[in-house]
Amino acid sequence: MDLRRYHSFGPQRTPHSLPESRVPRIVLAEIVSAHGIRGDVVVRAFTDDPADIAAYGPLTDVAAKRSFTVSSLRVTAKGVVVHFKGIDDRSAAEALRGLELYIDRSALPPPEDGAYYHVDLIGLAAVDPGGTTFGTVIAVQNFGAGEMLEIQRDAAPGTEYVPFSDTFVPIVDIAAGRVTVIMPEMVGEPEPRDETS
Repeated sequence: MDLRRYHSFGPQRTPHSLPESRVPRIVLAEIVSAHGIRGDVVVRAFTDDPADIAAYGPLTDVAAKRSFTVSSLRVTAKGVVVHFKGIDDRSAAEALRGLELYIDRSALPPPEDGAYYHVDLIGLAAVDPGGTTFGTVIAVQNFGAGEMLEIQRDAAPGTEYVPFSDTFVPIVDIAAGRVTVIMPEMVGEPEPRDETS
């Protein structure tokens, strides 16, 4: 299988992104519920290693107006139990339920060769092998059979999915802001009707 390696940090879609004038940001986790009476929360981590939500410095809300510093953390079967500095009772923890936690894209280490962060792929122009732009990458999805680029075509409603592999996406040029895409051939379409019969 030639699927490219990638780094995923949760569901990164264009409609969910911040305005272009803001620093690109990535959602690392979501607070699911309060835990106990001392202000702990259960967090659903989007990092490969759940403990890595504390590896990149303070976390913020989507608007970067509130900052959350992890003071303790333990990984459990129910999720990551986290205590944030300054959140010291259950009421304060309950108020955070459903909050998504972000970091700046610049806080992440450079990806390995051949690996990409989802946030770096979203917004890239999709071009055909001849260099003609036909759409925009709006999401990276995984429905169980590997990573798929979701592409919004410029001249058509809806979106199309392309396997994120060397076969269908032979070139990823982050600096140029584009990916070269070879659209899969459609199979199993109905035969044309014979109007003479």
